[in-house]
Amino acid sequence: MSIPFFRVEIGGDEREKVDEVFDGDAPNIVEELESAFELYTGAGHALATSSGTSALHLAMFAIDLKRGDKVMCSINAYPNVPEVVRHFDAEPIFVDIDPDVFSMDLDKLEAYLMENKSKKLKAVIVSHVAGQSVDLDRLYAIAKQYDVKIVEDASDALGATYKGAKIGSTGADITCFDFSPHLRKNVCNGGMLVSDDEDIIERARLLRHHAMDAEDDALGYIYNVTDIGSHYTISPLDAAVILVQLDKQDEFIERQREIAEIFNERLAVAPHISLPVVQQEHAFSLYIIKIDKNRDSFARELRERGVETGLHYIPLHLLSYYKTKYSLRINDFPVALRNYSQILSIPNYAALSDDEVEEICDAILDVAASRV
Repeated sequence: MSIPFFRVEIGGDEREKVDEVFDGDAPNIVEELESAFELYTGAGHALATSSGTSALHLAMFAIDLKRGDKVMCSINAYPNVPEVVRHFDAEPIFVDIDPDVFSMDLDKLEAYLMENKSKKLKAVIVSHVAGQSVDLDRLYAIAKQYDVKIVEDASDALGATYKGAKIGSTGADITCFDFSPHLRKNVCNGGMLVSDDEDIIERARLLRHHAMDAEDDALGYIYNVTDIGSHYTISPLDAAVILVQLDKQDEFIERQREIAEIFNERLAVAPHISLPVVQQEHAFSLYIIKIDKNRDSFARELRERGVETGLHYIPLHLLSYYKTKYSLRINDFPVALRNYSQILSIPNYAALSDDEVEEICDAILDVAASRV
């Protein structure tokens, strides 16, 4: 029996909430989700979007990104991160990563900012890989010193914390979430943009639906358009499922951490494997190991034993568009390149049974023992 890389379990609560939407009994479900998200994260304001990518794109709108502006991005991120920058004809500036936590190396970020002072440098997008944040106190201090906005890509960090505070409430200008992130596909799509800055959130709210503005007492079909926006609104059906699952998110994280402890114990003796390094509070939305050689053959052998795996991520400078557009060389980001040849994400999610967790461990140990 195959163990998928991710599996979501839908129960009666989700079905009941969806039925309420179908029956017309939840006309304000999107607003309910936004209010619940504010309460859950501690963020000042939350705007629901159709996906995590649309939340990031809306964030670029909200900071008024323009042609020729520059945005710092990790070289180890999902392609939607630099993609939303390029949609504005702005330029992503890539930064190599910390070898242990796979997120942007703050030493390299600070060195770049110190050497390249430019009014065109608009923001830094920091991706929290696997549910573990960077050193946010230091990140915010850097941002303040060099006067750049911080946009946190929390696609893998829903419910994760930094010094006890939920990501989304720790001080970023904008934080973006994805309820169906790369390789952890939900049955629904949705994203969330959160901010404590009222100016940012009001601009994002306006642009979320074509920058259409209507007077409160106007007829429903009377509106004005005051800017160039787009359509980022979430489906009420998606909002219904996400609202119910949000209430379970802390339980999901608790289970992910339990499974991670089992992995830590059982895989500690596995040859050729390095386990995750914990530097901050870790939600383990992903459990990423390193294989010292032949990562792809290792993954194939696991698949033959019924265990699916993932990769987070292919460094952006190895992808044809960015390699060609910015004349990037394979060795320009040596840490990300070395990690890319080794990292492998193994299944870790709340729906895994204890037996499945043991099967994953058995398969990894079996494959590792056969390495030469």
